[in-house]
Amino acid sequence: MKITDFKTFIVGNPPPSFGGKYWIFLKLTTNTGIVGFGEAYAIPFHPKVASQMIEDVCERYVLGESPFQIEKLWRKIYSSGYTQRPDISISGVLSAIEIAMWDIVGKELNQPIYNLLGGKVNEKLRTYTYLYPKPTDKTNVYTDANLAAERAIEYQKLGFTAVKFDPISTYTSNDPRNLTLEELDHAENFVRSVRTAVGKNCDILFGTHGQMTPASAIRLAKRIEKFDPMWLEEPTPPANIQAMASIAKKTSIPVATGERLTTKYEFNALLKEEAASIIQMNLGRVGGILEAKKIASIAEASYAQIAPHMYCGPIIAAANVQVATCISNFLILEGIETWSGFDSTLVKDPLKWEEGYVIPSDKPGLGIEINESELEKYPYNDDKLHLEMTDS
Repeated sequence: MKITDFKTFIVGNPPPSFGGKYWIFLKLTTNTGIVGFGEAYAIPFHPKVASQMIEDVCERYVLGESPFQIEKLWRKIYSSGYTQRPDISISGVLSAIEIAMWDIVGKELNQPIYNLLGGKVNEKLRTYTYLYPKPTDKTNVYTDANLAAERAIEYQKLGFTAVKFDPISTYTSNDPRNLTLEELDHAENFVRSVRTAVGKNCDILFGTHGQMTPASAIRLAKRIEKFDPMWLEEPTPPANIQAMASIAKKTSIPVATGERLTTKYEFNALLKEEAASIIQMNLGRVGGILEAKKIASIAEASYAQIAPHMYCGPIIAAANVQVATCISNFLILEGIETWSGFDSTLVKDPLKWEEGYVIPSDKPGLGIEINESELEKYPYNDDKLHLEMTDS
């Protein structure tokens, strides 16, 4: 069996655009007619450029290769251009290719991918969601603590046992920064409001995006420890691991991070410094499914847990499920509400979500079938990137 064709898709994600402004998919086809799909996460170039990058790598390294040669091809692509170091651009490209190859392998063997990586460990996967806005909201759920509390209760009634929110407003190209007293007061009040609303039967996850200096993050952590959040996410930018480790050592709140890291090498360094105990790798960025399994194993040796990041499309969501199903240190899975939004229209068999849990499919490959005719209906015609920071 050889890979004989490839095609990329840029799918515009219509408003409210939960999961990003667009998604980049890759389709690989073999000489036997088996098709596999992959997805790249947030390559920091326009999606047309990112798609060309994927096509270039497929032309150079993938065509004519066996989809079973995943490790060999991973090393070739990772080393492309005499680099052989963590880079989110080539890793995003590599992730899309690797996920698509695993999809083909699973379909050829008539097995879900998790059965090829050790087998099912978790019969169901606990999930969480952000507190998302509704069109009828009169205020902003991201800044209005009372509305956030109401929305948290709504999700709790659906079956969620964990919700996440980001009460530190804006993330800028000039971060990290020291939070003002007003920002600290607002964050504390926000956490208090949501915790009071959901009680002790629902975990609260405190999200940030590297906005704070270590000193400021420690001040914030001391204020919110009494509300027992499940984690404090990415309190500082990802470049300085030692800075993040200094926070982890001075708070009882577990530090979570990983969405902006790539490959086992960066996660190994993170865990060696004990900078985080909850790992949020994005499978469309870290290098794909097998790389994520390796990262989970490194984390297992450090007694760290895995909470895959998912602010993207349904293919990465399905890949997350495959890895989460076959690891012993799985903690919780990120979702976009109940997986019933726009992403569900792109697959013929959406992920099965029941009362706060995803039930892993036993279908082969990724466990989903992409509705290819739908992909072409949503072009992306903007010049903005998947996610962007403000200037101030």
